Amino acid sequence: MCFLFEDFKGWKQYCEQHQMPLHQAVIEYEVSEKEASEEKIWDGLANAYTVMKEAVQTGLTQDMTSRSGMINNGAKKVFNYPKSLLSKEFQVLISRALAAKEVNSCMGRVVAAPTAGASGIIPGVMVTFQELHGVDDRKIHEGLLVSAGIALIMEKRASIAGAVGGCQAETGSAAAMAAGAMVYCLGGSVDQVFNAVAITIQCMLGLICDPVAGLVEVPCVVRNASAAAIANSSAQIALADVSGVIPVDECVEAMGEVGQSMETRYKETALGGLAATTTGQAISKRVLIQDIEMLPDEDQE
Repeated sequence: MCFLFEDFKGWKQYCEQHQMPLHQAVIEYEVSEKEASEEKIWDGLANAYTVMKEAVQTGLTQDMTSRSGMINNGAKKVFNYPKSLLSKEFQVLISRALAAKEVNSCMGRVVAAPTAGASGIIPGVMVTFQELHGVDDRKIHEGLLVSAGIALIMEKRASIAGAVGGCQAETGSAAAMAAGAMVYCLGGSVDQVFNAVAITIQCMLGLICDPVAGLVEVPCVVRNASAAAIANSSAQIALADVSGVIPVDECVEAMGEVGQSMETRYKETALGGLAATTTGQAISKRVLIQDIEMLPDEDQE
């Protein structure tokens, strides 16, 4: 029997009992539950990571102007800005997260990891991480498997959907997945991997989902960049063995509880938060009007 991803404690115990790394339990799960072969799984991971890298490149080289006009080549502007606030690497990181998410907002090809609304975080993080640390593709693919296991538990115990748990469930989950994957790829222990997830959740807890005009553009794109930064800070903290104090399973439970108690207008309905501001409402009216297709009056035919 494979581990069915009920909680992080069980995942760790299963791997210890069977003397296997975290990613191998995810492979077993996929083989058992999805009836997929190991070869097909690895091929799928290679394809997914290729699409992620392509999305980053597309967002930084092609026109990324959304139909609403709210997205207008922001990633390239950040990437090419001559002054770095912290370091060039940090500038590249957030530019890439913006780039991949802008591709999604402009109807391009992305990997929903775990959702389209958070599709810039793992590409921005992992492509930059690989470049900085020289990690080979195989190890990155293992990291993606670990991130998939993290998502399975978060989906089971809380949510990964903004409509259910707010933006904490989407960008928060993606950031947690990315943080855990980085720690794993750098040889961190199981406890360090899971601590990175816990710290990330603590940093993202309570974030609402309030898309302006109901489009996954504002503030979704910039939140992908900030979540990528949080993923890196959480990974750094966890690698240094600084405890998040609250165990990861309890952090996930807290995320689920916050999501359940969050009012409906803060869960992808475009009725609260930034979507309800004066400017947000004006954009909504403009976007809706321009998207209405005027049909001929049947009486005049």
